[in-house]
Amino acid sequence: MRSVLWMIVLVWVPIVSASPPPAGAPSSWTRGLSQADTVRVDTPCPAVADGLQRRAPDTLAAGTNLLEVAPATAGSTAVNVVVEIPAGTAEKWEVAENGRALAIEREAGRLRRINYLPYPANYGFIPQTRLGTEAGGDGDPVDVVLLGPATPCGAVVRARILGTLRLVDNGEQDDKILAVRPRSPLGDVRGIDDLQDRYPGVLKILETWFVHYKGAESRSRGVGGGEAARSVVREAARRYAGPAGR
Repeated sequence: MRSVLWMIVLVWVPIVSASPPPAGAPSSWTRGLSQADTVRVDTPCPAVADGLQRRAPDTLAAGTNLLEVAPATAGSTAVNVVVEIPAGTAEKWEVAENGRALAIEREAGRLRRINYLPYPANYGFIPQTRLGTEAGGDGDPVDVVLLGPATPCGAVVRARILGTLRLVDNGEQDDKILAVRPRSPLGDVRGIDDLQDRYPGVLKILETWFVHYKGAESRSRGVGGGEAARSVVREAARRYAGPAGR
């Protein structure tokens, strides 16, 4: 039980920013509240990886193409991951179509902030992958849920595949690869069964969050093991490398 509580606390504590925005800075999610009800909010994505520069509060320019920054795989059981959203934060960062920036997604012209609990883990994608629309995918890189401490926006890290959270979003395949960083907290977890045995409840937390954070748009088809996850990555890497992949 202590290990479960430790895990929940670890992934839900946001990074503390040393540079908060000016007092009274506009924020879409505080608009309409009285001054007495409005709280200060840390700068979005307060920790930024080397090689990225903050060009605006909602934009980080990259010195390289993040969609191609590294091969998809890093060994037989590992992948490279570009972190878009650190654990414990709620701004919906995403890579630009040309791969040269991370920016907060806009919805109806407003910066998108998750109207739910913050992200329970780091969130990002595997470079040089593409989920083909012809196979039911969304045409985007493979998504990754990276368990463990908050990792800076734009960081490119190596991670061990544990399995896959098999989701459907608006009728499209929207699988999330579950992974951990070696030599980090949780880094010695080897697979889905190992995660279940040592940290019971974590998979349920993740499934519940991803099914409900957008409302009724998503549903779960359960959890797949390591080989199923690696198969998704291999196929997505093959599609990216093909004539229509880039």
